[in-house]
Amino acid sequence: MKKTVYDIRAKNYDSWYDRNPAVYASEIEAIRKLMPVNPGKNSIEIGVGTGRFASELEVNYGIDPSVSMLEIAAGRQVRCIKGVSESLPVKSSSMELSLIVTSFCLMDADLTLEEVHRILTSDGELIIAFVEKNSILGKKYRKKASKSRFYRNVVFRTAEDIISLLKEHRFGDITVMQTLFKPLNLIHHPEETEEGFGRGSFIVIKAKCIKNE
Repeated sequence: MKKTVYDIRAKNYDSWYDRNPAVYASEIEAIRKLMPVNPGKNSIEIGVGTGRFASELEVNYGIDPSVSMLEIAAGRQVRCIKGVSESLPVKSSSMELSLIVTSFCLMDADLTLEEVHRILTSDGELIIAFVEKNSILGKKYRKKASKSRFYRNVVFRTAEDIISLLKEHRFGDITVMQTLFKPLNLIHHPEETEEGFGRGSFIVIKAKCIKNE
């Protein structure tokens, strides 16, 4: 199988967080605001990458198509599964929490949300964290996307786009948080987290899985 840029550049991708510790801390804190106190054994990060978020947030399982990424995640004590978001090798109604951080833009949104809905229990929670399309950072990434190894094929979305998608795919009780209010090179200390969206570049949305039983 042909290696992707995420296989070839896994260590370089992972080291970004070491080079931007205040940004990473801000993102972790924003997600933590919407996380359950104890995610438990039935929790999974989809598009886990190198496990930076799953390990810090105590999410038990991680799934990703990149073997190189998963090798790093496994070193962070994440229980790794090779696979893709559009066809999750996970039992139906088996997870209480699904987390997607900065990778939703690389996924088929409709197929992924159908699969997440399938694997979650009734009232299970989905948390999606992403860079907002029209934010300071979103505009920067969009501008350089065609020349970037990592952003060439991404689909940037607004908070409204993702909220609409969630409702279409039977998710409700939606809560939104935001952080990263300045350009990244000006963030030297962890930023505050605020409710809602419209100012921050990093948005976190939590929604409950609604099932007709």
